[in-house]
Amino acid sequence: ILTMLDLYTIVLGLLIVLPLLGNIFFPYLWLDLVYLLRLICMGYRSHRQLQRNPPYTLLDVFLEKVKKHPKKPLILFGEEVYSYQEIDRLSSQAARVLQSHVGLKKGETVAVFLKNVPAYIWIWIGLEKIGCIMACVNYNLRSKSLLHVLSSCEAKVLLTTPDFQAVIEDVLPTLKNEGVQVFYLSDECPTEGVEALLGQIKSRATFVLRSKFSASHFWDDCRRYHVTVIQYVGEMMRYLCNSPKKDNDRDHSVRLAIGNGMRIEVWKEFLRRFGFVQIYEFYGATEGNIGFINYTGKVGAVGRTNFLHKKMTMFELVKYNVDQDEPVRNEKGYCIPVALGETGLLVAKITDVTPFSGYAGDRQKSEKKILQDVLRKGDSYFNTGDLLMQDHEGFMYFQDRVGDTFRWKGENVATTEVERTLAALDFIEEVNVYGVPVPGHEGKTGMAAVRLKEGLSFDGKKLYAHVKDYMPNYAIPRFVRLREALEITGTFKQCKGQLVNEGFDPALISDPLYFLDDSEKCYVPMTHEIFSSIAEKKLKL
Repeated sequence: ILTMLDLYTIVLGLLIVLPLLGNIFFPYLWLDLVYLLRLICMGYRSHRQLQRNPPYTLLDVFLEKVKKHPKKPLILFGEEVYSYQEIDRLSSQAARVLQSHVGLKKGETVAVFLKNVPAYIWIWIGLEKIGCIMACVNYNLRSKSLLHVLSSCEAKVLLTTPDFQAVIEDVLPTLKNEGVQVFYLSDECPTEGVEALLGQIKSRATFVLRSKFSASHFWDDCRRYHVTVIQYVGEMMRYLCNSPKKDNDRDHSVRLAIGNGMRIEVWKEFLRRFGFVQIYEFYGATEGNIGFINYTGKVGAVGRTNFLHKKMTMFELVKYNVDQDEPVRNEKGYCIPVALGETGLLVAKITDVTPFSGYAGDRQKSEKKILQDVLRKGDSYFNTGDLLMQDHEGFMYFQDRVGDTFRWKGENVATTEVERTLAALDFIEEVNVYGVPVPGHEGKTGMAAVRLKEGLSFDGKKLYAHVKDYMPNYAIPRFVRLREALEITGTFKQCKGQLVNEGFDPALISDPLYFLDDSEKCYVPMTHEIFSSIAEKKLKL
């Protein structure tokens, strides 16, 4: 077996001995020698590069060229010019979409059914970047021949363009049965069951804005602009679920929604009505030093934590006194962590890594948000003002704001839980629960402002039966107020302050009011006589 050294020795000998006879007997000798020498050198370099760990591939060669000549044209296609840098960018974007959206895994095969277009190059490089195999399919193939090739190369994905619409639609049912995903490298898709991929690979992250939120135009906008990710806040998702149903509710390209404030019943209805959308509910505040995100899709949770995460973020859920509006402390003066499954005030340790910068121009307000000596002497924690609960699997659930939770009959009432229960009734469109003070009683009793569904009327007996079946007695609202609309903040959060201040006096409120009457087993119209009996402490609640 000849070694590389032997080959070099032979070539050197030929260079010395044969030149004299070369021109006469071997007119192509020099060309042959030069070719042979180049071939040996190329083989040697390739051998060395492939022996590297990881191997030095054509992708590495391309990336080196990108560094050396980023602006140099690589492809000229008609009037289009693609530089090394542009092809690198397109290939990286394609790699990201093919991996995260299409779901390709290393080692899987992608069939490319394209004419001679620049996409051929950046798709190939993109597949190289994620370790996938590209099968180049002759674009003249049709029907059974095309299916045979795709089956032989075991392609998981077929990439093509609308130029081949008729060809694709002819074999699409078979491809679907065999589990092959088909995508057009285009902005629009003329074929049902095929997704257009070019928009996701190229427009990057483009924001679609509207001057004012509109539930009636929301999905039309999503379809018009090919929206793939939506951001929500507060009651926005409820408004979408409450909008009139349409036949094309699931006809959209939204795959992910991220935001906060979505309640469990809305979450379930959103998925049921609009189809599967990956929802990332999160918890956080602009000034806060703690945050969670629900990366698992667990309905209702705002995030998940574990032992390591808690050690890194150093937060705690501590017992909270609603009446005193402060954390409960033990005999040593320290806060008391709650058990799993119990609701507690979320506090987060203030450190160099998780600082609290405070509010601009309001030092007093900033100091009120800092709790001292929480778990040990000298420590400082940020008071989020939010009540959360952690279950036995580590999922975190938002329960209420401390100012919204009220205490009645010695129990804490979380308004969000009451609202969730009431919203299950078929005649209730929207509900806002809050606590109102009652003469002669400690704490506050529950009251619900309700907006009815269009065309439906209030059913006091049905509501009474529902709350008695599903709620503890202390959490049941004693008063109901019907409203044409429920006010919200600029971030779609419900306003409670004005409702609390107005109370349940029929002389001051023009809206229909109802009172829970146990003797009638019904919510009955609130009269001046009933109000007077309560105000004069003749009627105990």
